[in-house]
Amino acid sequence: MGVEAVGLVAGAMTTAAFVPQAWKTWRTRSAQDFSLALLVLLVAGNSLWLGYGVLKGATGLVVANIITVPLTASILWVKLRRG
Repeated sequence: MGVEAVGLVAGAMTTAAFVPQAWKTWRTRSAQDFSLALLVLLVAGNSLWLGYGVLKGATGLVVANIITVPLTASILWVKLRRG
């Protein structure tokens, strides 16, 4: 398995981990159990990983974070709007 394939698989797995939580957050309209600091750091960190992936031409990082940033940002949005 090539290096890029490992990155794509790792990105798919870590991104997939956010899907059920984002779905639950949107369905219940509650992000009460999330720390605001956690969500802010995740959105910022994943945004930086996305930028890094673009600059390095790392497809795995770009694909994973193009999906993960909106997922984590949507949870943050619910947290800010509804607590």
